[in-house]
Amino acid sequence: MNLADKQPLSSALTPPDRRLHPRYTVQVPIDLRQEGTTTSLYLETTDLSRGGCYVHLIETLVLGSYVRATLWLDNCPVQVRGRVVTRHPEFGNGIMFLDFKANGEELLIRYLEAITS
Repeated sequence: MNLADKQPLSSALTPPDRRLHPRYTVQVPIDLRQEGTTTSLYLETTDLSRGGCYVHLIETLVLGSYVRATLWLDNCPVQVRGRVVTRHPEFGNGIMFLDFKANGEELLIRYLEAITS
């Protein structure tokens, strides 16, 4: 009998969660623009974390593409550069945050702490 035979069935079938930061179900206005284009998409997040967000889109963005986004946290703009890391056709995209402008990361962390307390 090998080690895999000794694992509980649920852990053998469920892939591990690779997220570095907890995510929260929260609708935050977001202005999303794929790099190299001038067209902005005005959406709301469905999930948000320190590491990224998820947005519903019927016409999804290309996996691996880079985006510029402005999150509106309590009417305070937070600008971030990100990359599309998940794509669910006719449903939406997961965006991983790469770089924040100015104190954007700090503002996002404070916002997430405030909604969880």
